Amino acid sequence: MSSMTSTVDIQQAVTTDAFDLGPARALSCRECGHRIPLAAEFACAECFGPLEVSYDFGDITRESIEAGPRSIWRYRGLLPVPSNVREHPNTEPGMTRLVKADRLAAALGLKSLWVKDDTGNPTHSFKDRVVAVALAAARELGFRVLACPSTGNLANAVAAAAARAGWESVVLIPSNLERAKILTTAVYDGALIAVDGNYDDVNRLATELAAEHEDWAFVNVNVRPYYAEGSKTLGYEVAEQLGWRLPEQIVIPVASGSQLTKVDKAFREFGELGLVEATPYKVFGAQATGCSPVSTAFKGGHDVVRPVKPDTIARSLAIGAPADGPYVLDAVRRTGGAVEDVTDAEVVEGIRLLARTEGIFAETAGGVTVATARKLIAAGKIDPDAETVLLITGDGLKTLDAVQDQIGPKATIPPSAAAVREVLGH
Repeated sequence: MSSMTSTVDIQQAVTTDAFDLGPARALSCRECGHRIPLAAEFACAECFGPLEVSYDFGDITRESIEAGPRSIWRYRGLLPVPSNVREHPNTEPGMTRLVKADRLAAALGLKSLWVKDDTGNPTHSFKDRVVAVALAAARELGFRVLACPSTGNLANAVAAAAARAGWESVVLIPSNLERAKILTTAVYDGALIAVDGNYDDVNRLATELAAEHEDWAFVNVNVRPYYAEGSKTLGYEVAEQLGWRLPEQIVIPVASGSQLTKVDKAFREFGELGLVEATPYKVFGAQATGCSPVSTAFKGGHDVVRPVKPDTIARSLAIGAPADGPYVLDAVRRTGGAVEDVTDAEVVEGIRLLARTEGIFAETAGGVTVATARKLIAAGKIDPDAETVLLITGDGLKTLDAVQDQIGPKATIPPSAAAVREVLGH
């Protein structure tokens, strides 16, 4: 478990003393490899490709990680954050439970199944992870306003993190967002602005505003390279919670696609650092049929992901032009996985199946993950005998409208035992 330089590094040396972002050393283009010093940039000036953080990792051991806090900051030596990150107020996300899901495994026909339940984060989704990293980087880069375009979960996380840090927040959302996600963002009393249009319209507006307001850190725009790295902590935690080993198969919901690519990156980094044995694993992507551009590209054998207009109840995954779509295709093809999509009716059944077997109430994205896993098993693409992990990334209380017309009381009765017996058929 010796120190090493990450494989995302390339031989051309670029150094900077301007910012303390821990092991982060530069930004590197994912397409052409061009490197620049650490800055609030997200696109390569040479080819317009996306920028990614390059590292020079120090001495990282299992023991040093286990001695850290029970939050994502136990992995701060692998993230683009200052070494003193815990000295500033933040929401301390991470170390959510990994559930041995035997009843769901039996229902799906799997031998060994785990559910990574990220509903336990401060605002009940994995977005708390990426926002915490973005906030830490933004503070070091000199920003003081936290902002984002969002389909809901990110809105919650940004508003809460800004409130905790004493920052202003500006959050842009589609006007048709689920009511629960609107309320659970507005409660933090930041600037919440609803926009007539879908997420892609909102994202374009955010990119325009980021260029106009140099003091606004749009977490998934101008500080996106740092923000995206927060998703690695999901992969780190899964490996650590499995006893320092990699699962054989993992199913991950796909919106922008960043989460899937970063979990894959986390597994590779742990293997390269000697923290786990670099055993083979397969990555599977899950989308809703009403917004499935990556699944369509995968099944068509294409490298280009064609944008679509979203039409699905899984609004947290409703990104019609996913920025990391091509990199999702690379990851699933390299590992021998696949990308699949499921209908809204299957999404609801996925939510209910997870709830009745494991007592976990997931939002629509979780229903997508469970339903997609079931479909991939039926198609013979997921090995039923291989250890499998499902990522559940958000709480069902945020998307009650998806199930409210299909569930409710068994009956309404007078207050008598006889009436209860009648309902139960006794």
